[in-house]
Amino acid sequence: MRSAGVRWLCRSSVLSLFFLLAPSLTAQAIRLHVDLSDAPRNIYHAQLQIPAHAGEMSLVFPKWIPGNHRPSGPIGALTGIQMEAGGHPLSWQRDAVEMYEFHVSVPAGVDTLNVSLDALTSLDSAGAGGPAASSNLLDLNWNAVVLYPKGAKSDDVSFTPSVTLPAGWKFGTALPVARSTGNEVEFVPVSLTTLVDSPMIAGVHYRKVELTKPGETPLHVMDVVADAEPDLAMTSQDVLAYQKLVAETGALFGARHYRQYHFLLTLSDQVGGHGLEHHESNDSVAAERTLLDPDLHMLYAGLVPHEFVHSWNGKYRRPSGLATPNYQEPMIGDLLWVYEGLTEYLGNLLAARSGLLTDEQYRESLAGTAASLDHRAGRKWRPLEDTARSVQTLRMMGSPWQNWRRGLDYYPEGELIWLEVDSILRQQTHGQRSLNDFCRHFHGGESGPPKVVSYTFDDVVRTLNEVAPYDWAKLLRERVAATSTHAPLGGIERGGWKLVYNDKPNLFTQAEEKLAKFADFSYSLGFMVGEDGKLDDVIVGSPAYQSGLGPGMKLVAVNGRKWSPPVLHAALKAAQGSEQPIELLVENAQFFKTYSVVDHDGEKNPHLERVPEQPDILGDILKPLTH
Repeated sequence: MRSAGVRWLCRSSVLSLFFLLAPSLTAQAIRLHVDLSDAPRNIYHAQLQIPAHAGEMSLVFPKWIPGNHRPSGPIGALTGIQMEAGGHPLSWQRDAVEMYEFHVSVPAGVDTLNVSLDALTSLDSAGAGGPAASSNLLDLNWNAVVLYPKGAKSDDVSFTPSVTLPAGWKFGTALPVARSTGNEVEFVPVSLTTLVDSPMIAGVHYRKVELTKPGETPLHVMDVVADAEPDLAMTSQDVLAYQKLVAETGALFGARHYRQYHFLLTLSDQVGGHGLEHHESNDSVAAERTLLDPDLHMLYAGLVPHEFVHSWNGKYRRPSGLATPNYQEPMIGDLLWVYEGLTEYLGNLLAARSGLLTDEQYRESLAGTAASLDHRAGRKWRPLEDTARSVQTLRMMGSPWQNWRRGLDYYPEGELIWLEVDSILRQQTHGQRSLNDFCRHFHGGESGPPKVVSYTFDDVVRTLNEVAPYDWAKLLRERVAATSTHAPLGGIERGGWKLVYNDKPNLFTQAEEKLAKFADFSYSLGFMVGEDGKLDDVIVGSPAYQSGLGPGMKLVAVNGRKWSPPVLHAALKAAQGSEQPIELLVENAQFFKTYSVVDHDGEKNPHLERVPEQPDILGDILKPLTH
């Protein structure tokens, strides 16, 4: 299946076309078969036939996984490894220093090394926490089941992959299919690069949604799996919105760097939540009722657009530090504020332009992002660039003291930076140029099969200057490499809006509170608290911090009454304008203490408020590019 006009090709035609597109692949492919019959109990069984030579041979397991920006290859879940050649078992050894490397001595007269291994998937799903499968669906990331020769470039290693699915399950993937019979699926030979870049989802409950209009190319398909059949009920309005998303990306970038594109969407509360970008697909997991529940729909609206944008920004145009020749070379994440930050900006923007979010919902989300970062105490000591360099250590640290430590802030703060860039471009050119022009210049070019064009900081600056002259290097270095006391709110302010706080609930925060069962007092008292009373994080410098409270403590009572969100809201309101502190009884490691928290400002929830005397540049930014 190569286009909307030619839906079915015989296997020989598929293979001929593939080798025309990838002539470097040879007949000496590694054969890989993955038996997924045991997926419901989270174990995948793999067998590899690897071309070999007599003597010492070293195989490696993928370590640095694209999109995770860190050495997240699930080596601890690799088990049951057995090697044999010529019908005889072989002994192997793990390298004493590099845990991802295996050594084996191949006897003379042998040209194939047979390897069997199992991947335990109960704790890892595409680099995120949680299982990769449930009773009714699975997510296969090929990097979890492959070994390849040490030192080889991933572009130069060829694989012929195949799978056995659980009985009756249907699948979706961007990999070209050679043949499919019953539960057995064989794919055409691909490079290791393409294999790792092409995950597969499958399940009992599956729906295919065509997003390309008849006669248009390339093909865009949404493959959806869910734990229950009713969760697949996508409305016609959503189908139109995703079709609009495809059209809007075409208008924004002006080119498509893929042969076809698959939106792989998993709807489940059981598997690990993640969104992982790929060149010809995206692997996204949302809550099981996302298509049915308005709050979930709003909260997950930016997920698929974000990962789709990565096909241009991250996969096609890639920072030079992340464009490594294989999966063992370390990645350098200095430019993740472009890779992820620009994608965060464009993804949320496209969610609004396509109709997945309303303009009001977009502004509420942006207000929440701006407020959170404007209260990020850690920005006083840690510049944004360091959060990108430290992704290896920060990603799995959790929420306690995140406000002081900082997390993966290159996502949300990158969004604010690129909003500022967009606003400046529009002001400097009196509305004649914008970030839309930058995207077309930087990410456009010629449409065609996937390829990587790397870039540096200077390339970004040069392209911005081609759109509109400005001291972009100075601005971006100030935003990225310097510490500061406040978030970069210039894009909001130049856009004709301002960040304000009042007692009206923020739409996004309100939905999150209801679904995740917590209460957010971040901008008043200075903490979030779960329904069990546990303080999630405490903002350094806030009233709660000044009183001595910290993350992990458990709230028991408020002013002598058993704690609950309504009780704490009432106490906050009663304290507004008074001299009386709020008395919080807290348990900390089996000891109880009362803390006096002084806060006289009442409820404070973030919103964007229009500045009427200024042009509504933000409103212009949200306007769709297509009709």
